[in-house]
Amino acid sequence: MAFLTELFVFLMAALVVVPVLNRLGLSSVIGYLLAGIIIGPSGFAIIGHAEEILHFAEIGVVLLLFIIGLELQPRRLWVMRKSVFGLGAAQVGVITATLTLLTWWFLALPIAAAAVVGFALALSSTAFVLQLLGEKKELNHTHGRAAFGVLLFQDVAVIPAIVIITALGGNSESGFSWSALALVAVVVAAARYLLRPLLRWIANTGIHELFIAASLAIVCGAALGMYAAGLSMGLGAFIAGMLVADSEYRHQLETDVMPFKGLLLGLFFIAVGMSANISLLATAPGTILALTAALVAIKVLAFLPVLLAFGHRGGDAWRTTAILSQGGEFAFVLLTAAVASQLIEPAYMETAVLVVTLSMASTPFLMMGLERFLRDDGQAREFDTMENHDDRLVIIAGFGRFGQIVGRILTSQHLPFTALDSNPGQVDIVRNFGNDVYYGDATRLDMLRNAGAAEARAVVIALDDIDASVRMAETLRETFPQLTIFARARNRQHEIKLRDLGVHYVVRDTLLSSLELTRNLFATLDLDKSIVDTFQAHDAATLARQAAVAHDPQAFRQTTMDATEELKRLFADDRDAAQTD
Repeated sequence: MAFLTELFVFLMAALVVVPVLNRLGLSSVIGYLLAGIIIGPSGFAIIGHAEEILHFAEIGVVLLLFIIGLELQPRRLWVMRKSVFGLGAAQVGVITATLTLLTWWFLALPIAAAAVVGFALALSSTAFVLQLLGEKKELNHTHGRAAFGVLLFQDVAVIPAIVIITALGGNSESGFSWSALALVAVVVAAARYLLRPLLRWIANTGIHELFIAASLAIVCGAALGMYAAGLSMGLGAFIAGMLVADSEYRHQLETDVMPFKGLLLGLFFIAVGMSANISLLATAPGTILALTAALVAIKVLAFLPVLLAFGHRGGDAWRTTAILSQGGEFAFVLLTAAVASQLIEPAYMETAVLVVTLSMASTPFLMMGLERFLRDDGQAREFDTMENHDDRLVIIAGFGRFGQIVGRILTSQHLPFTALDSNPGQVDIVRNFGNDVYYGDATRLDMLRNAGAAEARAVVIALDDIDASVRMAETLRETFPQLTIFARARNRQHEIKLRDLGVHYVVRDTLLSSLELTRNLFATLDLDKSIVDTFQAHDAATLARQAAVAHDPQAFRQTTMDATEELKRLFADDRDAAQTD
């Protein structure tokens, strides 16, 4: 019953705190940390033994690394070698050296102990950073890929660090040896050659529960194998994921493991919050906050020149260093090992753990402030001045993926155009490829006049922002009625708004590409491709009826339902006619 009670407390703490902070625009990770502080020894002390829970919750980190391994095929790791072994090694080396010297100078620790503390604090939180990047959907962005490469190197670097700490402490009972290395080779070989046949055999049973059990068994087995070798459990899970990343079961494994990963990762952050000794903050708030600010500032400022040296520029460099500015969960592991090896005093560890926890909590706020600064910095740049464009027949508003395709085709026919985009970074990038594009807000009347809207024959609205697109269409129809307006719509409701304004030609994102794909799909299945044409015509007619009642939600809903039934009857009649023939 005690276990069930604690589980209920964990779930309720998460269900109450996380949604509240999420409504305030804060990361779920901050909610989990705060929930842990509230129910932990430093809060209402509802649950104790934070260390035991933290060890159990590390399974969430293990599952996270397994999923990362699934998504990172070996050939992709080779492609990322510069980020992992170049940028990652440089980040760890520079920040470790900086923190080591400062710790040695200000705390008067022996150089070996200072190096341990410096290395432990130089590491960032894999679980924390990947959770933040995942929430913001930025894992595939430039700064997301760079951060992931650095984190991967850090996770690997932890392994020899634990061995070195144990050796510095004079402990001969190190778990790492040549026999351990042989065990690692056995685990990797077994995973490489046995996993696919095993998964195939289980999948053929048709029992989904068994496949879920197999997924978890693979993760736990790989983690235990590495742990038995004296290495990181997370590394074992990561390698296991990579070894099945090319298999046909990759997506099913990811689907089965994902719910467990999410829950246990939340538990991990709750446990981190529980382990923080908040009484230290109450005793010496100035010192603790100053140390936290110093850690974050050092990691940002020391890493920024490294990123610049590796070719990262502007906002991407700032985002990468900011997202890695916190301490990491491996600091707890390394500092615990250092205390056990009598390299540092327990008091230093307690302070460091609290500083690391507070640095984690600071990261979402730092990222929010940075994004606001970068936006302000972009808006501070004055709009470009444009030359006389009497010879430009077309204006393209928004020069992203959609607008660039239109521009490339016009260029191929030697038809000059004027392109406007409100993202200065995008403008600079596109200009590097020889495109004639200007930084400006296409919704502003003065910008449209300067771009030659009075003389142009057509305007292509390819803006991502729906409201901006509608505002621009209104301005064009009121001020330049001679223009033919072509517009990209993000969804059905957006298309209805544009048509209602009198835009001459509107195409929805993915509509034509989806129809073309379906035509080819039907050809492969030996089905009648004219069905797609029938659907397209019916969809256009339905849209016209919906546009007529767009301001009446009930009528709009009824029109949609009627159209669905009508389409079913239409295809049923076609089938009956075909059978009669």
